[in-house]
Amino acid sequence: MTTATGAAFLNGGLTVLSEEEELFRASVREFAEGEVRPRVETMEHASKLDPDLIKQCFELGLMAIESPEEFGGAGSTIFNAILAIEELARVDASVSVFVDVHNTLVTNAFMRWANDEQKKRYMPQLATDKVGAYALSEASSGSDAFALKTRAVDKGDYYELTGQKLWITNGNEAEIFVLFATVDPDAGYKGITAFIVEKGFEGFSVGKKEDKLGIRASSTTELILDNCKVPQENILGEVGKGYKVSIETLNEGRIGIGAQMLGIAQGAFEAALKYTQEREQFGQAISNFQAIQFQLAEMAVEIEATRLLVYNAARRKDAGQPFLKEAAIAKLYSSRVAEAVSSKAIELYGGYGYVKDYPVEKFWRDSKIGAIYEGTSNMQLQTIAKLIMSGK
Repeated sequence: MTTATGAAFLNGGLTVLSEEEELFRASVREFAEGEVRPRVETMEHASKLDPDLIKQCFELGLMAIESPEEFGGAGSTIFNAILAIEELARVDASVSVFVDVHNTLVTNAFMRWANDEQKKRYMPQLATDKVGAYALSEASSGSDAFALKTRAVDKGDYYELTGQKLWITNGNEAEIFVLFATVDPDAGYKGITAFIVEKGFEGFSVGKKEDKLGIRASSTTELILDNCKVPQENILGEVGKGYKVSIETLNEGRIGIGAQMLGIAQGAFEAALKYTQEREQFGQAISNFQAIQFQLAEMAVEIEATRLLVYNAARRKDAGQPFLKEAAIAKLYSSRVAEAVSSKAIELYGGYGYVKDYPVEKFWRDSKIGAIYEGTSNMQLQTIAKLIMSGK
């Protein structure tokens, strides 16, 4: 954290950006406007990210924001990562979550839990050309994340993994997976272990891609492990400590989802504002009517409140301060605001907002996932309640 940014954080100026952060935000916005926006409609209809865009994300360093410089990354902060996620979501939530998961879940897991050899082998790949994915969820383990059925059996030089993963973001594009399985079902969460799984490993395959309501260009797939052979040296962390890997990684990931929802809300608001200034009724722009102005003002208030919550969680994390409650609050609130603001944007567009020729219906569809993935809204409420009841 720079001196200027640190001072802003301590003084409560959470939305004050350093010069470096302003430049970074501007560069991501230029990329989002110039390269992402022209591809949004095509990617939405194809339900697939443009491969050239994926390549550009690597070339611009968006896939290695926090990764150390020695491994080809920028060695930057989670705050810069959430700035990128926010700016991308302002244009397209699918590209945003693609970058988000790679940074806040996969790279973060390697930074925190990989040993030196694993870092040397995998982190340069994740920084330059290999997409990462995070594989925790299964059919029977959603909010009950540790009710895993995927089994890992010790075969000496390797573990044999058998099972099925669901709802895996980046499933089609990824080549490196942080994947969770249990080495002992009777041990409950203490049997959960994290593994580094490569797409080319024997017994590993990607299953069907889900046909989703929103973030349609983002691939959400199943993974099939049919006696998949994973070398002993690919255990991430320690045997039986996978629950700790997953919990601590997801805590940071929730700040990323908060930033994604913030970007969606901002994008929907900007589209609505522009439309109301152009749309004429009764001989004048509808933005001249106080009823419309008040609705826009309410949207702006909610977005700014969301920005404060998301930025606060990221600043706390970068400053080494506790951020679990703040991350849960940011994710909970941002998902509500994204859905409410994008819904209001549809109403301000009137009938035009309900058709796919205009952008706001997509913002609304993309917003709904915020209340579901990386911890449902009810799970965030549970986390917040536990922490405030315990005095933390």
